[in-house]
Amino acid sequence: MEMKILFSGAMFLAGWLWFFLFGRQFLFNLRTAFPLIKKMQGLEPELIALGAKRYTAISLSVCIVVSLIVFAIVGVFCPVHLIIGFAAGALVALVMFWTKLTPENRPMFDTFCNGYYRFVPDDELRTAMYNKKTGQMKARLKSMGIQGSFIPEFKK
Repeated sequence: MEMKILFSGAMFLAGWLWFFLFGRQFLFNLRTAFPLIKKMQGLEPELIALGAKRYTAISLSVCIVVSLIVFAIVGVFCPVHLIIGFAAGALVALVMFWTKLTPENRPMFDTFCNGYYRFVPDDELRTAMYNKKTGQMKARLKSMGIQGSFIPEFKK
C-alpha cells in the first residue's frame, strides 16, 4: 500500500512536469502566440513574416506528438491509480497556469517578443521587441502609421 502511494505521488509529479514542459507550451501557442500573430498581421500583413505561423504550428505539432507518446506510455504501462496520479498532477498544473497564459500577462508577452522578434522585418520594431520595450514598440508602430492595439497595457 505504501508503495502505491509513493508511486502515485511520483506520477503526480510526472504529470505536473509533463504539463509544465509540453502542456504549457501548447497553451502558449494557442492562447498567446497565434492571437498576437493574427492581430499583427491584421494590422499590417508585412508587420510579421509568414514564417511565424509555421514556427508556431511546428511547435504545436511537436507538443501534440510528444504528448500523445507520453499518454500512450502512461496509458499502456501504468495501472489505474498511477494514471489518476498523473492526471491529477497535470490538472493541478493546468489550474496553476491557466490565467497566466495570455498576452495580458507581462511574462507571456515578453516570451512572445523573445521568440518572435526575428520574424519582424522592421529593424527598429525588431529591436524594441528584442529588448521587450512596449513603449518603443508603440512609438515605432505609430511612426509607421499603425495602431499598436496588439500591445497590452501593463501595470507597473
